[in-house]
Amino acid sequence: MRLGRSSSSSALHPPSCTFCVGVGQAFQVFMLSTYYASLVAIFCRYFVDSFHSPLPWATCRDEWGENCINSAPSETNDEQSGTLNNTDRIISSSELYYVKEVLREKEQIVDGIGLPNWELVIGLFVSWMCVFLIIRRGVKSSGKASYFLALFPYVIMGVLLVRAVTLPGSLDGIYYFIKPNWGKILDPKVWYAAVTQCFYSLSVCFGNIIMYSSFNKFGHNVHRDATIVTALDTATSLLAGFTIFGILGHLAHEIGTEDIGKVVKGGAGLAFISYPDAIAKFKQLPQIFSVLFFLMLFVLGIGSNIAMTSCTVTAIRDRFPNFKQWQCSLLIAVVSFGIGLIYITPGGQYMLTLVDFFGASMIALVLGIAELYTIGWIYGTDRLCKDIEFMLGRKVGLYWRLCWGVFTPLIMTIILIYFYATYEPLIYNNQPFPTWAYGVGWTITAFGVMQLPLWMLVAIIREPGNTLGEKIRGAFRPKKNWGPSDPLLREQYNKQIEHELMPKRGQGFWASIKQNIFG
Repeated sequence: MRLGRSSSSSALHPPSCTFCVGVGQAFQVFMLSTYYASLVAIFCRYFVDSFHSPLPWATCRDEWGENCINSAPSETNDEQSGTLNNTDRIISSSELYYVKEVLREKEQIVDGIGLPNWELVIGLFVSWMCVFLIIRRGVKSSGKASYFLALFPYVIMGVLLVRAVTLPGSLDGIYYFIKPNWGKILDPKVWYAAVTQCFYSLSVCFGNIIMYSSFNKFGHNVHRDATIVTALDTATSLLAGFTIFGILGHLAHEIGTEDIGKVVKGGAGLAFISYPDAIAKFKQLPQIFSVLFFLMLFVLGIGSNIAMTSCTVTAIRDRFPNFKQWQCSLLIAVVSFGIGLIYITPGGQYMLTLVDFFGASMIALVLGIAELYTIGWIYGTDRLCKDIEFMLGRKVGLYWRLCWGVFTPLIMTIILIYFYATYEPLIYNNQPFPTWAYGVGWTITAFGVMQLPLWMLVAIIREPGNTLGEKIRGAFRPKKNWGPSDPLLREQYNKQIEHELMPKRGQGFWASIKQNIFG
């Protein structure tokens, strides 16, 4: 947020080398927005289906086989209940409806991904049309829409939580959710999954936060905002977790198993299976709750996609200021719609899993680590702390200095190294991807990550200087016009920062490291 505040004017420039991280993150967030909209298209499909009575996923159909169990409460559930085993498990009607009717999913994609589902094509078009109409006038219009987009979902989640905890077996599911598994605490893969989840949940290293903060006033209290956002994010995650695992506990109770883990379905299917299953169990007007729930998901999806698309638009318009807001927004919406058609085919979830892993999570982790080292050791932890003190009038404690300068970069680097050292081929539905799919995935990752060295080299070449050393030092140094957009405030900032950073300059390598961490 602090860097976004200092760069609130396009005339102000950080070190040239930081541009390479920004280009990679702009590509990453663009890839993320293309498949995120496909999920919103599925929300649209469920929203329309929610007006049917009974709900189309509430009961089993003959063609789904004998292992289907009704999601809606009925006397037949007792007859269908059974014991799970590894080869023939009982599946809820909500899961089968999602897989067989909505996705029309292929068991494997060796023969191709198929053609888009026309019903989901309409939903995808509606999704991008909404995003375009909201962002075409810039951040002011999207900011006004956020009041509804952010607050409405909490009402619906509260209602669903009340319903979830009243279902038999729900407390077992909630206990499964909050009970620690200490055997996994030292597993780096778990930490990798946790880090990527935090990236998604808080939009860390996606550029959204820096983009939005650049529109605030320089003295805006970002410390308060960061505290509120992280606290609300944690509370929201707990609220959703209690609801989901309460439902999963009930599903385990219904099919006669005590192992909650066997009824957990990860990935995008969680929102389209567990929640609809709970809604189908409402005895009074489940259609009303279903309409509200999928309207909530649609609102959440549009709100998230607005932030990601706005980030891409801002990145492009910063480089090409003559490109009008509506023109850039329309171009991105059209291109993203075309790419998004891939994800609403029968093999679309395979491709979504592939792009999510190679095009979003992996790039976010690599560029996030690069950003940590850039801010902590190129821009400098000490200078960052001095900036915060200048902006907010409060000193930064040693804990945060150690986290930003040492602990976080080190831990993230260890996680990344271990992840690559123990990498296993990606699978979906217990099916490995074909060779060509891995080629596509690694190409996407390479394209995003290679923006780092590529634009760093370009920055060094473009930097004025008589020798290579001067060019490198100049590319890794903030420009003279870096700072507050107000000229008088920037002059005061430059004098104070130069005065406070001067004492230990030129006193050796270890003195510089000590100053960077301890001040």
